[in-house]
Amino acid sequence: MNIIVLGCGRVGSTFARLMYHDHHRVTVIDLQNEAFRRLGTRFKGERIIGNGIDEDVLRKAGIENCDVFVAATQGDNRNIMAAQIAKVVFKVPTVIARIYDPIRADRYRQMGIVTICPTTIVSGLLRDFVNTNTWGLAKDYSAEYVELNV
Repeated sequence: MNIIVLGCGRVGSTFARLMYHDHHRVTVIDLQNEAFRRLGTRFKGERIIGNGIDEDVLRKAGIENCDVFVAATQGDNRNIMAAQIAKVVFKVPTVIARIYDPIRADRYRQMGIVTICPTTIVSGLLRDFVNTNTWGLAKDYSAEYVELNV
């Protein structure tokens, strides 16, 4: 798959490294060159400095041949705008936006944009652990991350 990740913070860089490790073609876009240090030396995918809501930057990243676009910046507005551009303008088959605000995440989900809301996910996991002393996960992603040593 050809994957574009917008945002090279903790989530974006980890996801990019995982997908690169799984032998996918990965391009990461971020406003700051220094953010790419999170990718480490083993990551051989593309790195593009630029604004992920700029269509020229997205074209440079290869969005016209993209299978998956993930918007994982720190800003809900930027993630929503980038996801809409990827979905509507470039017709990317799979578009995912991380949105911290649960109300916004739900509204955009209703509009057909796949959203992931860390606020509701982590809160639900914490509630499950407090009530049952177990995590509500079928898979231990932390252990997988450490095992892969990406």
